Amino acid sequence: MTAKPLEGTSKLDQLIAEARRNRAEREKGYREQSLKIHPWVCARCGREFDRSNLHLLTVHHKDHNHDNNPPDGSNWENLCIYCHENEHRRYLDHVDGERTEAEEDPGRLTQKPFAALADLLAAKKPSS
Repeated sequence: MTAKPLEGTSKLDQLIAEARRNRAEREKGYREQSLKIHPWVCARCGREFDRSNLHLLTVHHKDHNHDNNPPDGSNWENLCIYCHENEHRRYLDHVDGERTEAEEDPGRLTQKPFAALADLLAAKKPSS
């Protein structure tokens, strides 16, 4: 269902707003389903939740595909916001090849411990 366009907004702004609404509706749907299927416990740290702090419990997609929402909940696990953030950080590190900050920006290196290694090895070679 498409919302009525607002005056003074561009077509792009309208599309973005509609996409955000659709995403929020989709997330609400699978979150509610997961909370009905799974216990209100973080699957990683074991923290228990009740109605007063349930907003801190999130639904994580095990395969990292937010469009994969089987009705049996087999692709979901409930994680607290801290474990959920940690899981996504670990996944992004894996995808990035676990590059270090120095590899991403070589100019950040302040020491070059092996800079003269080639000269030292050449000096130790016996002459023929």
